[in-house]
Amino acid sequence: MWTSFRNGDRTDWQTPCMHARSALFDVYGDHLRARDNQAPVASLVRMLDPVGIAAPAVRTAISRMVMQGWLEPVQLAGGRGYRATERATRRLDQAADRIYRRTDPSWDGSWHLVVVTPPDDRSARTRLRADLAFVGYAELTDHVWVSPYERTELRFVLDRAGARARTARAVEFDPPPIEAWDLGSLRAAYDDWLATAGDLVARQLASHDEDDKGAFAARFHLVHEWRKFLFADPGLPDSLLPRDWPGRASAELFAAEADRLKPGADRFVATCLGS
Repeated sequence: MWTSFRNGDRTDWQTPCMHARSALFDVYGDHLRARDNQAPVASLVRMLDPVGIAAPAVRTAISRMVMQGWLEPVQLAGGRGYRATERATRRLDQAADRIYRRTDPSWDGSWHLVVVTPPDDRSARTRLRADLAFVGYAELTDHVWVSPYERTELRFVLDRAGARARTARAVEFDPPPIEAWDLGSLRAAYDDWLATAGDLVARQLASHDEDDKGAFAARFHLVHEWRKFLFADPGLPDSLLPRDWPGRASAELFAAEADRLKPGADRFVATCLGS
């Protein structure tokens, strides 16, 4: 994820270059989730060729994902292939809900507080802080984290780091603690997205001589760049955000372009899979 694949997983998505493993997560999440979560190796290589990922890098990334429990080998009609594990599909679904804004939970005006007893290990503490921020919490004071919603991933994040926590519900916050999030930087990122997303799509469409391949590459890069907001946007209730919040227009632009490119991208994927 599409989501919190760390220790060489999530950090791949936070770097400016395209990494084979993050690209594979993109393919499984965006194109194979509705195709039994599996594909032959040769098909994966063909799909990633238009985005500049060479076959050796794809095969190396697959091996790492198998070792980390995200993929499992399977024999398919098209040859040896790999299927996303149950653990991976849960993560892919959670991330897809956030990427495509499929859920818009109502907010009752209260706040979820998490008082964390961090693990002793320094690297685990660093991972815990990053994971809490990723799922939408912000640190109010040392070891006290806040979110307008109780995040479903919280228990997994705590268990993963070997941390303990007590939780509470704050009925009133005056003023609301939205300053705990860096909304200034997030606004700038959305403004940049609005200014550059159209050019990104146009460049990819122009760089491929086949329409469907171009649509796949354009949509792939569009989703890949949009997915970076998973690491920055806490998903605050709309009522807490300014009227001119650029995240709204950015989401509309992403949805319109992703929908426009999807038919061609789907045809390219079907061709790669031999279906």
